Amino acid sequence: MTASDNSNATPHLQRRSLLAAAAALPTLGLAGGAWAQGSDKPEKEEVRIGFIPLTDCASVVMAAELGFDKKYGVKIIPTKEASWAGVRDKLVNGELDMAHVLYGLVYGVHLGTSGPKKDMAVLMALNNNGQAITLSKALADKGAIDGPSLAKVMAANPREYTFAGTFPTGTHAMWMHYWLAAAGINPMSGAKLITVPPPQMVANMRVGNMDGFCVGEPWNHRAIMDGIGITANTTQDIWKDHPEKVLGTSADFVKKYPNTTRAVMMAVLEASRWIDASLSNKLKMAETVAQKAYINTGVDAINQRILGRYQNGLGKTWDDPNHMKFFNDGAVNYPYLSDGMWFLTQHKRWGLLKAHPDYLAVAKQVNQTALYKQVASAMGINVPKSDFRTSKLIDGVVWDGKDPAKYADGFKIKA
Repeated sequence: MTASDNSNATPHLQRRSLLAAAAALPTLGLAGGAWAQGSDKPEKEEVRIGFIPLTDCASVVMAAELGFDKKYGVKIIPTKEASWAGVRDKLVNGELDMAHVLYGLVYGVHLGTSGPKKDMAVLMALNNNGQAITLSKALADKGAIDGPSLAKVMAANPREYTFAGTFPTGTHAMWMHYWLAAAGINPMSGAKLITVPPPQMVANMRVGNMDGFCVGEPWNHRAIMDGIGITANTTQDIWKDHPEKVLGTSADFVKKYPNTTRAVMMAVLEASRWIDASLSNKLKMAETVAQKAYINTGVDAINQRILGRYQNGLGKTWDDPNHMKFFNDGAVNYPYLSDGMWFLTQHKRWGLLKAHPDYLAVAKQVNQTALYKQVASAMGINVPKSDFRTSKLIDGVVWDGKDPAKYADGFKIKA
């Protein structure tokens, strides 16, 4: 059965077939026992997890849809939110227990650079890759189809150019800043940067409110389907296997509900593994998250790029092995300290932080590496030997986490 064959099935029937598919997977718990027994019993059995309508909310949604949450003694209640600012506020005031959330948002809240200050926790990474830079069809018609050609068009046609991210300290704002700067465009003085919630990107571009945006899928592919935008670069072009969304919560929640926290992590990890396990699982995931309760778009906007099948809106198509990954044999989910530190270096680079923080100390406060190792060990999931990983980004600059202050100060284009 193809994805489209089941597109008209009711959510009940889809859920029933998904549960049947999940039933064959092994039950895992700590010390070989059921998770919800004895001292392991979750302190809080209903957990409200906020999400934004994006493909990468899938592991949280599928953990609930497939019943992995119940296996570990909790009930995940996925809660659809309208904006990242709303997610931030509800995490801070406790309306949400956890969230599918931008990596840099968690750090922004922890340091008070994106609104209210509160001690926060990154429990695990939810996905690598799978975002993109979209430029308007009008710009593409003038020859702007990637960073260098955009710089030429902007130089030849001076005016105020507007680009959108989804949250000031978030991943998309940082990818957009980094991508523009790599092309020689100063995002602080040579362009206007605005914030738009992900589901509103396409509508805003349609009416001419921005020249380009960076957002998660399916909204880049949706812009191509609607004939209003083109994909200039994917974010995996900017940084292969980059960190993206995380499962985030407050530090208080982890301290108060440690068993609940571990149970949710296990359920979401199992859903992550399920998604990446097969082509058919990915297609079932696409059918599920496309529904009105979640992303509310056609499944055809989702089910190509999750398989690495890309088109740029100008006739070019390609297969990208570095498409969105949710598990990838466990390589996706470890909360590397260097990943958190990288976002801090960019916050400093662009003036969101006035002085260098203690990069490593902050990352150790936020990223729950010990907790993750405990959960991964119980599930037989490999963890890396180091809290740091080395990557070369689109401008050729290498990030390894060893000297973050020098790295942050080393860019020619900065605030």
